Amino acid sequence: MLRLLKKENPRTYEQICLEKLKELGIATASEWARAMGYETHNALAKVIKRIKEEYPSQLIIVYNKKPRKYKAA
Repeated sequence: MLRLLKKENPRTYEQICLEKLKELGIATASEWARAMGYETHNALAKVIKRIKEEYPSQLIIVYNKKPRKYKAA
């Protein structure tokens, strides 16, 4: 009954990835991908690109040369 009254917005995969990055602190794409259960950093390449476009205020690029380091705001 309470579930009907309280409307929840589903989280997107980008939001889930940002929450995981917040847990990690500062991390490279490889570390972030391993924490998400992937073996290579390329698995998150498109997701990181979408996060930069859709949620630019929530992703901080700490070190902009390769390997880039990311931090969730």
